[in-house]
Amino acid sequence: MGSKNSGARNPLKVLEAALEGGISHFQLREKGEGALTGADLLEFALDCQQLCRSYGVPFIINDLVELACQIDADGVHIGQDDAEAGQVRQKIGKEKLLGVSVHSVKEAQLAAKAGADYVGMGPVFGTTSKADAKKPAGVKEIRTVATAFPFLPIVGIGGIKPENAVQVWKSGVAGIAVISSITEAQDIAGQILALQAASKVGDWK
Repeated sequence: MGSKNSGARNPLKVLEAALEGGISHFQLREKGEGALTGADLLEFALDCQQLCRSYGVPFIINDLVELACQIDADGVHIGQDDAEAGQVRQKIGKEKLLGVSVHSVKEAQLAAKAGADYVGMGPVFGTTSKADAKKPAGVKEIRTVATAFPFLPIVGIGGIKPENAVQVWKSGVAGIAVISSITEAQDIAGQILALQAASKVGDWK
């Protein structure tokens, strides 16, 4: 989530509700029109980090490697158009989480070789949260990567909601990442519960 993803609601209140609701990780993704910069971004990132720490939830920053190092975030997530994964691993050290967005077996292989702790794959379905999102890819490529790299955690992202989350869990992911599904929910805790419950429908492993 970024500061502009919660509509009229205070983003920190939305984050706290999500933390109370049981999210396992939080990624600060401050991008797009109206994104915070400079001192405002630093203040918002520190506020988010403090909330995450109070709930014992890892705090990850999307793309902004320098900011992540500055405030000692728990990890960094980068895309294919961002910095090279191996260089980011060297910069943040071995103890921090490193996530890389991938779209193929080859990209997953390179990410794993560079020291990625997990890879993000998507958009699985159509999404309105990313203006630059690629076409929906479904779960076919996730299954391919999961088969090729059974020990590399995969996180599905893009348009995931409780009603379609089951097929994502069944594809072999270790987790799912969402923005609008939680930030736009009236009952945030209930929405999180529904997303998590989808992982337990049938024999999905």
